[in-house]
Amino acid sequence: MNKEMSSVEKTTQIVAKEEDTVLKYVGKDIVRIDIERKIDGRFHYLADLPPNGSLHACLLLSTVAHGRVLSIDDSEAMKVPGVKRVFTFRDDPGVRFNSQVSLPDQEDFRDERIFTDLPLFVGDRIGAVLAENAQAARTAASLVKITYETFEPILDPEQALVAPPLLEGRPQVLEGRLCYGDEEPDEHGLVAADSIVRTPKIHHAAMENHICLAYVDHDGTLTVESPCQMIFTVRYLLAQTLGLPLGKVRVIKAPVGGSFGGKQDVILEPACALMAMEAQRPVRLALSRKETIIATRTRTATIGAVRTLARPDGTLVFRRVEVLSDSGAYLTGGHRVTMAMGKKTSRLYRIPSQIFIGKTTYTTTTPSGACRGFGSPQIHAATEINLDFLAEKLDMDPAELRLKNLVHPGDEDPTGAPSLGNARVRECLQLGMERFDWKKRLRRPSGDGRYRRGIGLACGTHGNGYYGSPYPDFTGIALRLCEDGSVIVNAGFHELGNGTLTVMTQITAEILDLPPERIVVTEGDTHFSPFDTGCIASRVTYVCGSCMSALAEKVKRRFIQQLGRLFGEMCDDIKLENGRVFIRDKNIADYGTMVVAIAHGLGEEVGDFLTYTPRANPASYGVHFAEVEVDTFTGLVKVTDFLAVHDIGKAIHPQMTKGQIYGGVQMGIGMALSEEILYDAAGCPKNDSLGRYHLVTAQDMPNVEILLVEKHEPGGPFGGKSIGEISTVPTAAAVVNAVNRALNTHLTHLPLTPEKIIEAIAAKGEKGSGDF
Repeated sequence: MNKEMSSVEKTTQIVAKEEDTVLKYVGKDIVRIDIERKIDGRFHYLADLPPNGSLHACLLLSTVAHGRVLSIDDSEAMKVPGVKRVFTFRDDPGVRFNSQVSLPDQEDFRDERIFTDLPLFVGDRIGAVLAENAQAARTAASLVKITYETFEPILDPEQALVAPPLLEGRPQVLEGRLCYGDEEPDEHGLVAADSIVRTPKIHHAAMENHICLAYVDHDGTLTVESPCQMIFTVRYLLAQTLGLPLGKVRVIKAPVGGSFGGKQDVILEPACALMAMEAQRPVRLALSRKETIIATRTRTATIGAVRTLARPDGTLVFRRVEVLSDSGAYLTGGHRVTMAMGKKTSRLYRIPSQIFIGKTTYTTTTPSGACRGFGSPQIHAATEINLDFLAEKLDMDPAELRLKNLVHPGDEDPTGAPSLGNARVRECLQLGMERFDWKKRLRRPSGDGRYRRGIGLACGTHGNGYYGSPYPDFTGIALRLCEDGSVIVNAGFHELGNGTLTVMTQITAEILDLPPERIVVTEGDTHFSPFDTGCIASRVTYVCGSCMSALAEKVKRRFIQQLGRLFGEMCDDIKLENGRVFIRDKNIADYGTMVVAIAHGLGEEVGDFLTYTPRANPASYGVHFAEVEVDTFTGLVKVTDFLAVHDIGKAIHPQMTKGQIYGGVQMGIGMALSEEILYDAAGCPKNDSLGRYHLVTAQDMPNVEILLVEKHEPGGPFGGKSIGEISTVPTAAAVVNAVNRALNTHLTHLPLTPEKIIEAIAAKGEKGSGDF
């Protein structure tokens, strides 16, 4: 009896076919294309090579959290040798912008200015000093005297909900809802778990501080070099704020020394460009670590209230999630982050009915924005901690509760968003339970002495691009086979240190059967690169990699067809292998010789261009397991063992994939235990240096074991999908759940600092010292 195959059957068929394929470069740990130059110091970042004749800028940042500039006295600053000019809010062009808006039809509130006289946080841009060298610029900036009228700061998002608008015309609260299924059911016969989880403002802590270079080219084109994530968004905002046609703005992606979302927003580029246009000389604007902490972006702080209802057997019935997000002083992508949280809540568990209410408000603190996961770590902290509370009420193993309710491959998203694809989160959990020896460890008592041990786990999900959202997602790539047999790939890629260019090289090498060292993949330049949305939304492997794969296949077919016409042979008799052409198994010549022959014989080049738009947005998944040891005397928590299991589809470069996971786990442990930007009563950051901002360092890290579930994801290059953001999503919740199990507590206010641990122990009536 014939019947149409289900999505799961189709997926299984594709997986079986993929597992039979022998690959030469994809799935192998080839040498990173940039590693030798990075190791021996020949790799130059933007800070290394400022052009001769560059002026140096130092921002004038607000020292008050909420106020109005009454006067600026730059008389002493102008006496510093080498100082050229002091810019202030009077030099601002008067065009408000939103640092996340990339197209003119996007309706996000435009509330920022290049330089403002109405600062809304400590670190807001008041102006800048321009000088012949960096030292002169910084010395002069310290001598500029700014007087303010100050207003009461708003530091708490709950207080901000009822505060008057901080900016005229801007609503103080934005609200969105995502609902499906029936209304909240009668609780009779059901078990309920309620929790309120707070997550902190976090500094991205990239090794490279924020920096930008701008100059006016010989033909009057404004050129900006920036280690950013979205060159075409930078171009759009520069044209908008400075009144230039897009064709007169050129943005070049500079090498980046880390971002994690912190360089996604357009922050320095407008100010740097404005000064370069006015000075008619190159201007270099580089922030210090303190300035990067207080004057750029943070991870969004949230308060997440979750109520989950389940049957006594653990079957989830209903969930209500209410999130309050602190956007900081400006909107940026604040409400986008909030609503992105809501979109994740329907893609992990089979819950028949759910209500998500997201509110975004403003405080007079550092603006929030994109940060590795774009809301996913926050929402999963709220829901996964709540799920452990539910398991406790049900007297169930937290792993079994999850296993009972996790989504299956081929499941649809009940909100109507794109289907989940080949979702293998159940396999991640089952594999992890076995490897971590979950059942045995769960039975072990936590102890009653000074040191308590506990284990925890959490599941997480993230996306693979913008498909299914209001934002366009497409990319274009050009590929040319050169006369020497090498390949040049021209694309708007953004290498953020994660290995994007290496992965694109691998994909090209695999399809064209050419050694990777013969392939050059470029980064973005808005004047010469095809359009690309940017390195955001975990889209690069799934979307850009798929375009790269499809284009390489297209060029391969064209090359073979050209050879067929040139030699009068059937295409099926022509093979490309290791940079050489074979006709009926006879070794004819290398690729370069054939490119020249095609140029003479056919008057054509070998290459092509492709614009690609995805038609799916599957979910990536991860399950993390943590073991912790809590010192009840000091309140210090040590993560002693960690297992990360990820549904990756296909690891194009396994070593770099694992590298992303190691870093993601480190960031997640920091979110759980130590990282938070704190403010005093006046709104001044209290930990504006790495000496006061407590990162998890190498010596704090546990042994991290990584397991990859590679079950081909249809639509991805060689079955691959995203890892960079999902790698940090479940971590914090897994650690917090482990601490709560160790102490028999219900801690929900992240990070779990020693003070909070001691308070929780004291609240239980225990002595913190235990036995020595």
